[in-house]
Formats: sequence, structure tokens, C-alpha cells
Amino acid sequence: MHRRTFLKGLGAAMTIPNLESLGQNMSTSQAGEHPLRMAFVYAPNGVNLDKWRPTGSGSNYRLSESLQPLAQLRQHFQVVGGLDHDKARPNGDGPGDHARANATFLTGCQARKTTGEGIHLGVSVDQIAAQQIGHLTRLPSLELSTDPPRKSGHCDSGYSCAYQFNLSWRSATTPAPAERDPRLVFEKLFGSGNAKEDAKRRALNQSVLDFVMEDAKRLHHKVSSSDRDKLEEYMTAIRETEQRISRHEKFQNNYPAEQKPNGIPDSYREHIRSMYDLMALAFQTDSTRISTFLLAHDGSNRSFQEIGISEGHHSLSHHRKKEDHLEKIAKIDRFYIEEYARFLSKLRGIREGEGSLLDNTMIVYGGGIADGNRHNHDNLPIILAGGGAGSLQPGRYIHAPEGTPMTNLYLSLLERMNVNAKRVGDSNGMLKNI
Repeated sequence: MHRRTFLKGLGAAMTIPNLESLGQNMSTSQAGEHPLRMAFVYAPNGVNLDKWRPTGSGSNYRLSESLQPLAQLRQHFQVVGGLDHDKARPNGDGPGDHARANATFLTGCQARKTTGEGIHLGVSVDQIAAQQIGHLTRLPSLELSTDPPRKSGHCDSGYSCAYQFNLSWRSATTPAPAERDPRLVFEKLFGSGNAKEDAKRRALNQSVLDFVMEDAKRLHHKVSSSDRDKLEEYMTAIRETEQRISRHEKFQNNYPAEQKPNGIPDSYREHIRSMYDLMALAFQTDSTRISTFLLAHDGSNRSFQEIGISEGHHSLSHHRKKEDHLEKIAKIDRFYIEEYARFLSKLRGIREGEGSLLDNTMIVYGGGIADGNRHNHDNLPIILAGGGAGSLQPGRYIHAPEGTPMTNLYLSLLERMNVNAKRVGDSNGMLKNI
């Protein structure tokens, strides 16, 4: 048995999680025996800073109102203040802060202002890592979104939509489009890669687990009791995720053909949860060690009916200090943090050796705009979660020196991933105190 052990069946090939009793080999980080993962989650349109930023500093800081859903995870994340994205500023290019916020967030580069041909940006931090360590896993990287993909068109003040709808960039001219359909992500993780076999399996309307059960039963006899528990937890997580996807697909069949939705959950909260759960499964099975998740593009005017907000997020973000607008922004901020907290709790619940999957992960959460009314790109709202395989110091609120590029944080994370990079975008050194 080795790290590439799969449970196989018709139209299915499930990578199993690391099972210690099988003595599986895997390429790991220098920091520990389990692989280190890295993820980036983007929340749009800035935040209500007064209710988002903690008070105090160090380990004795006071958690803010918007971050309260993270209270039970306090020792598993750190809030990082003082990080800037200078290349998201106009720098002579005029309006277009939303497009630049998305474009710059993982690249640290200034987007060339164009609506058509000639887009030019830079390689994003996730793809710098994927180019060096992506060959170690089934998928070099996993790009997720709740927005439809766009690689062209005019979106924001003379900027191509490619900048606003893509966090991940393989090269200066080539974005890595994100997937928004949970079913397609599920198939990418657990399908066989054979289109005909995959189609046959789906036509039988059975769980992917049904097709690998024979292999799974054989495996149960080869592993320890603790590994059997781990395998059962893993398969339960797959079944629950698959059932959530299937429920929505069955609901779709009730629509007239001309009104049929596009395969995406009607509930935004459910959509976010499905994508987070798929990311967790991808990390748990070591299908990939690098992922990005665009919760929504900057400038998104999505309403949040689920929490009683009918106005569009972007419209509210231009709050002009109106108290009712600021209160609604704070509710949206908390909505996003609740789902982030749920994701972190899921990772914390997945055991790896003496610790958890969360202990062996680094997850940056934040956005490229601090205050939506000002469109400023300094002192961004950033959370760094996970233990980094023992290399991070969570449980604190830290402040980077004034003027520190956000990309300095990325350079520090790449070092922990054993990725050789001299710089990321406009980085000028590593952020040491994390």
C-alpha cells in the first residue's frame, strides 16, 4: 500500500486518507509527518471595520462583534493587521478598485487596464506553489467559487472581467478558472476520469460509495481499529456531501425545462457550505494541498435574503456612514465568518496523528478592500487560520509594520510549504511574526 491507494469501482476512484497502520508514504513538509496544506478565501466589498477589528493586541486581544462566531476556535487562528495591497490602488490608472482588489489579492501585481485583449497581471501565490509541488497530488490545485466563470468582457471601469472573477493566475495572461458547481467538483475528486464510466455510475442514481464498497470492505481487514474509525468518518463525510448535492439536483427536476436552474444550490449558505466541505475532503485525502475559494467577486451586488437583507452588498458597502447600512454590512460580515468558522471546525474535527487537519493547514481569509465606502487597500481585514504543521503561532492579534505588503505574508507561507520563491508580486521580505 502506498500514498496513491484508491478505492475503485465503476466510475469511481476515491483516494483514501492517510492511514498510519498501512505505513503509507507521502511527501510531507519538513515541519511534521503530515502534508501541509494552504488555502485562500476571498470575501468581497470590504467590511464594517468598527465591528470587525478586534481591540488590544497579542494573545489578550478582545474578539470583535463580527468575529464572535470564531470564539470557540480562538486558539486556531490569528488576526493579522497592517497588511496592504499597493497594487490594488489606482497608481495612475483611475477608477476600478473592485477589479484591482480581486486581481491583486493573490498576485500582488498591478493589472493592466484593458477590457479586451492584452490582459496582463502576474502569477498568483497558489499557482507559484502548484508549479513546484502540484505534482505530488492528484490535482495540482483546486479553484472554487460561487460566481460563474468569466474570462472576458467589460466589468469595472475599463477592466476586463477576467480580473474580477479569477483569484488564481497560472501566468501573467492566463487565469485558472474556478469551478462553481459542487457536482463537478465532486466528480473531479471522486470520479474515475473515464467519462463513459462516470456517466454510467450517475445514471444508476447511486452513491459513489456503493461502487467502491467491495474495495472498502477488503481495506477494513487490513487496518487498525483507529484507522477503521478514520475511514468510516471519511466515508460518512463523502456521503453527506454527496447527499447534499443530490438533494438539490432532485429539487431541480421539479422545475419546467425553461425555468430549470443551472445546477447550483438556491441557498447561498448551502452553496458556500458545499464548496467548503469539498475543499475539506480534497485536503483530507491529499487530493490537493493548494486551494482558493472566491466567496463572491468584489463589486458583487448579491442580496442576503437568508439573513433578512434585501439590498445588494455592493450598494450597502457605499454606506456614507449611514448607521442602517453599516449594521447590514456587519450582518453580512458575520454571515461570512459563521461559514468560515464552520469550515475551520470541520477541519479541526478531522484527526491526523496526535492533532487535526486544521493543525496541518494554513488558511488565509480576507479581501482586497478594507472599507467599501473608501475603497482603501491598506490595513486589510485578514485572518490566518491553522497551525501550519507547528510553524504558526495562532491565538493572537498581531500588527505588521506600517506599509507591509500583503505578499510578504504569502512569501512566508510559501517557505513553510517548501516552495522556493524569491518574491510574490510586490513583496519585499518575509512576514516573520506569524
